[in-house]
Amino acid sequence: MSLNYVMIGSNNVAQARAFYDAVMPAIGGACIAEYLPHAVCYELRGGGRMWLAVPYNEESAAPGNGNMVGLKCDSAHEVELAYETSLAHGGTDAGAPGPRPQYGPKFFGAYVRDIDGNKLSFVHF
Repeated sequence: MSLNYVMIGSNNVAQARAFYDAVMPAIGGACIAEYLPHAVCYELRGGGRMWLAVPYNEESAAPGNGNMVGLKCDSAHEVELAYETSLAHGGTDAGAPGPRPQYGPKFFGAYVRDIDGNKLSFVHF
């Protein structure tokens, strides 16, 4: 079994899209579908997909405590680029790039929150 897609909630997909349109190319992703104002879809390197959408139940989107999307990068430099690009486009710091030996000897990661407060991890092993 493999993961096919992940959904990330947003209260303003058009505004959040500006953030993701900047960040996703830095890690090999691209927007492949647009259904504004409701959703956009990004294809990730390797074929997985990430949807950015307003909640189907029409309630406000809210980040979950303990929820995070981990996005694999090809290098430590790519982790740093994704982190810096995120901050330059409205994201907030949740952990600067660097080694995380508590997750393994080769783990290098950075953490941000998007404009809706969703937590993202950029990782390289």
